[in-house]
Amino acid sequence: MPSLLRRSIVPLIVAFALFMQNLDSTVIATALPKIAASMGEDPLRLNLAITSYLLSLAIFIPMSGWTADRFGARTVFGAAIVVFTIGSILCGISSSLPQLVVSRIIQGMGGAMMIPVGRLVLLRTVPKSELLGAMSYLTVPALLGPVMGPPLGGFIVTYASWRWIFFINVPFGILGVFLVRRFIQNLREDSVAPLDTRGFLLAGLGLATVMYGFETAGRGMLAPQVAGTMLACGVVLLMLYWVHARATASPIIDLALMRIPTFRAAIWGSGVFRIGIDGLPFLMPMLLQLGFGLSPFRSGLLTFATYAGAMGLKASATPILRMFGFRTVLIGNAAICSLFMLSYGLFRPTTPHIVIFCALLAGGFFRSLQVTSTNTMVFADVPPALMSRATSFASMAQQLWMSLGVGMSAFLLHVMQVWKGGTLGPDDFTPVFVANAMIAVAAVLVFLPLGSEAGAELSGHRFAGAPSPERPAE
Repeated sequence: MPSLLRRSIVPLIVAFALFMQNLDSTVIATALPKIAASMGEDPLRLNLAITSYLLSLAIFIPMSGWTADRFGARTVFGAAIVVFTIGSILCGISSSLPQLVVSRIIQGMGGAMMIPVGRLVLLRTVPKSELLGAMSYLTVPALLGPVMGPPLGGFIVTYASWRWIFFINVPFGILGVFLVRRFIQNLREDSVAPLDTRGFLLAGLGLATVMYGFETAGRGMLAPQVAGTMLACGVVLLMLYWVHARATASPIIDLALMRIPTFRAAIWGSGVFRIGIDGLPFLMPMLLQLGFGLSPFRSGLLTFATYAGAMGLKASATPILRMFGFRTVLIGNAAICSLFMLSYGLFRPTTPHIVIFCALLAGGFFRSLQVTSTNTMVFADVPPALMSRATSFASMAQQLWMSLGVGMSAFLLHVMQVWKGGTLGPDDFTPVFVANAMIAVAAVLVFLPLGSEAGAELSGHRFAGAPSPERPAE
């Protein structure tokens, strides 16, 4: 197949996998209250169905780069879609919260290999100078999942069974396997270091215990002493991994990548930002359904505006970054996104739905700009030989931050529920939105040390002091 044609098809196939994952994650967010009612659970406890999936991604993503190098991208990508589809079927037949959580973990195992391996194929196919455009092009079809997810999820749980929100992944999974086998090259490395099994166990168990301890803290699901012990054990395991990684030639999570300024800023900056922002897909359906009394379908019709706004950004990301550069965009846009998050706390049952829709639409635009910028800048200065490790590291961190974002929002909402001693009302969501906005704006402090030249090769931004292009000879 000609290389130009392959460059066009590969992003679409990877986007198709992103479509499956994003459709699934946004559908379940809208359906949580209905699922909770059918299982006799508190709706707030059902956020475990989201965080367990995100945690599974964070744990298993570090293996993705090594697995793709060892067995080939096509083999791993196709197998990942199969595992994801099987996990979807198991979610659909779950009858209790523990069963649903286990099934979501299996889904996460598939997603952990599916997305980073697809990005790795893209990074090895597209020249660095074209990466920003390719990344934007890649995510346009993938955002159809979130756009369709809220209204589709609301429609399904309102007029049919919530189980169909998982069963709809089955035909997509079958089609995805066919496309991968037909068009993806089985790219692999000739020489691959042995799997860092000890590092995988230390990092995986550390992340799992820290996240679960954080998730259960203050919820009554575990005794406070047990939750605190889990947090402490997780921190110790992660510290042991840090010591292990410094003494290992090929660690499963290469911490040496954090010496690269743009990589470090993208990881930490996106982390702070996502902890503050990524609870929105959990909070907004809860506010609209529990606080305002809207049906899941009507709630979904409003919340899909966030993702429609994100789709509107994709054609604008490249010219915006070319004009202002990564540093200016990341600093100014983090502040703008925080203001939007703050404004959502002002929504009340009397707020016109068109106002809610427009606010979510505009907020989704700027949120997507921030995510696209950090997801691209993270690879700006990574050497080609380390791209596989960087892809695994960045994907793992992204899912971890998303999990922390959902967990933080759920924890703050739980605190408000305990403090009020009863049912949540619209006013109880305001402090949660305010707290999240304050966390998100702190990302500005991470991006301030960046130079104006940061990521200029990717963005095409001409910063002060940059050499002028040579004039053609007359």
